[in-house]
Parts: sequence; C-alpha cells; structure tokens
Amino acid sequence: MTSTPDRLLYQLKSRGPQPAATLAGACAITPMGAHKQLQSLQAQGLVSAHDESDGPGRPKRMWTLTAAGHARFPDRHADLAVQLIRQAAAVLGPEAVDRLIAAREREQQAGYDAALSGLSTLGARVRKLAELRSGEGYMARAEKHGKAWLLVEDHCPICAAATTCQGLCRSELQIFARCLGEGVQVERVEHVLAGGRRCAYRVSPRG
Repeated sequence: MTSTPDRLLYQLKSRGPQPAATLAGACAITPMGAHKQLQSLQAQGLVSAHDESDGPGRPKRMWTLTAAGHARFPDRHADLAVQLIRQAAAVLGPEAVDRLIAAREREQQAGYDAALSGLSTLGARVRKLAELRSGEGYMARAEKHGKAWLLVEDHCPICAAATTCQGLCRSELQIFARCLGEGVQVERVEHVLAGGRRCAYRVSPRG
C-alpha cells in the first residue's frame, strides 16, 4: 500500500465511510489532493460518494468503497469453495456432490430460461446468454461466425472450484444446450481447464 490511491482504498476498507478531509489527514496529503485522487477512483468505479446530514448546515460528503473497491483486497472465497467441495465429497460421498451440482444446475437453468423467454432467434438468445454470463463475472461476449455463433468467456470466476470438481464444467455445457433450445448444437471449443486461454462455445443450428 505505497501509492496514494492504495492508501485511500485501505483507509476506506479499514475505517469505513469517511469525508475527504479525514482521508487526507490519514494519508498525509492535502484535502485538494485527496479530492483529486477520490474523483479518479470514482471514475474507475472503486469508490462512491453520498451526502450525510448531521444537523443544521451543509451536508457532509462521505466516501465509501464500491463492490469493485472491496474486490481489490484479498478474498479467500475460492479457497473456501475448494475446501467445502473436498469435505462434501469426503464426508457425504461423491453422490452428494453430484446432487449439489444438479440442484445448482436446476437453479441456473430456471434463471436463464426466464431471461431468454420470448427471444425467438438464435442470435438474440446467444447474445442474451452472454449478457447474463457477464453479469456473473465471466466477461462473456457473443460473436457471429457464418450461421453459427461463438460464446466467449474471457474469465472464469469459479476456476478454482471447477478444477477440484469438473462436474461444474459439464453442468454448464448441459445448461447452455438446454436453454438455447432444441435444434441447436453447443460444443466447447476452448477450455481453461484443458490449458486454453479462455472458455469458448460454438453454437450452431443442427442440420
């Protein structure tokens, strides 16, 4: 935490919402310098500001971390997920893990089906699915390739868990095939767990 932006983020993480003047003092910079840095962090989506009224007088502007700002700090959720999967398999058995994956699959399927309902063309459905996956952290996009589409995911937020439990990847491939409709073939053509740079799925009409 040597740079001024990092120190500001650390103060907000450790001390909670604060006005710029307080942050300036904690980071040994001028209030004007703090305002400039906070505005830059706000433009990056790492902090946000809101006004708080404390009795008569002008409201005080308070700065706080956004979800993206909190994500800049170490998070062990991936390690926890791996540990839980291993313990579930060891204590409850592999069949119990399969049942958990199936339950997750049904929940995901229902959400995707609802969002894709009413979209008649393959392109519209693939684009909508990419939008949904991006919202889940997969950095997904849809690309047109002749009569086929490519669903590209440049990031895998469940990579650690999927490495331990590859049933999660099999589950996703099945979900895509079902939610995109009958008469559609879905093939994984790139796979992070197989050494690929990303995951990508070729979606094409059958026949």
